[in-house]
Amino acid sequence: MKTQMYVVGVDIGGTSIKAAILSEEGVINHKWEIPTNQAEQGTHIALEVYRTIDETLANSGLSWSQIKGVGVGAPAFVDTDTGYVYESVNIGWKHYHLGEELRGLAKVPVFIDNDANLAALGENWLGAGKQTRNLLAITLGTGVGGGAIVNGELLSGANGTAAEVGHMTMVTEGGAPCNCGKNGCLETEASARAISRKANEAADAHPDSLLNEMRAHNGDITAKDVFDIAEQGDLHSERVIQEVTDTLGLAIANMAVLTNPAIIVIGGGVSKAGDQLLSPLRKAFDTYALPRTSEACEFRIAQLGNDAGVIGGAYLVKERS
Repeated sequence: MKTQMYVVGVDIGGTSIKAAILSEEGVINHKWEIPTNQAEQGTHIALEVYRTIDETLANSGLSWSQIKGVGVGAPAFVDTDTGYVYESVNIGWKHYHLGEELRGLAKVPVFIDNDANLAALGENWLGAGKQTRNLLAITLGTGVGGGAIVNGELLSGANGTAAEVGHMTMVTEGGAPCNCGKNGCLETEASARAISRKANEAADAHPDSLLNEMRAHNGDITAKDVFDIAEQGDLHSERVIQEVTDTLGLAIANMAVLTNPAIIVIGGGVSKAGDQLLSPLRKAFDTYALPRTSEACEFRIAQLGNDAGVIGGAYLVKERS
């Protein structure tokens, strides 16, 4: 009888590492997460990823001989051929042989790519993309990530930085500092953190606003708070959303002119705002995009949630092993 084979998907984030054992068709058999150990510039992460997979396999009655490969998403600039990490500003890796280390531990094929690229692969395989040949995926969370599939192929570029939409410069003077070392990146203008910063600035400027009342009550203003208060008709919250979606719409329109997608998938925590986000975002996109480019594409909210990265990791193994 043929041995049932599986793949492992791993999504490394700044605060947690999500992992799953999946069938070759992308069905999740087991999924779990562990905290990300950023101590000593993340040098313990590879061993901890191996150990948590090893333990879960043993507890599930499986062995490494049943694992076809491991697909890993990392918040980093990655050489996708070797798994070499040039830099991960959110974890501390710099010139780190992540792929080599994991392969040495697991003794199975290991494939590594940028985490946003894997989310794009996952959404296109089993989520909102429906296996289209031309897709843009934008992840709006603490930061802003992007992945692009063009003519059925994931774009990586000359050194793994294709579709790094979060680090497109959107403000040329006086922009907020970004973790990448630049100022005025899209990540500083359209992420959950950026929405919170802009809302706090609005609350400072308008002490009689609902935003300021929310901050006084909760101690801070989250991106979710901004959308919630805007639903109550608060003009200052609506202005924050308008400013953010206008900037984001401009950035996506410029990417779309280059890649001509059929589907644009919006994921990450901010995407939970649904139509409250998509409606002004689509309007801004249509303002800035080439009309023929706009005609070709549809905006969709991501469907896979936190599973997109591990499913994308499984797809990476499926395609490359």
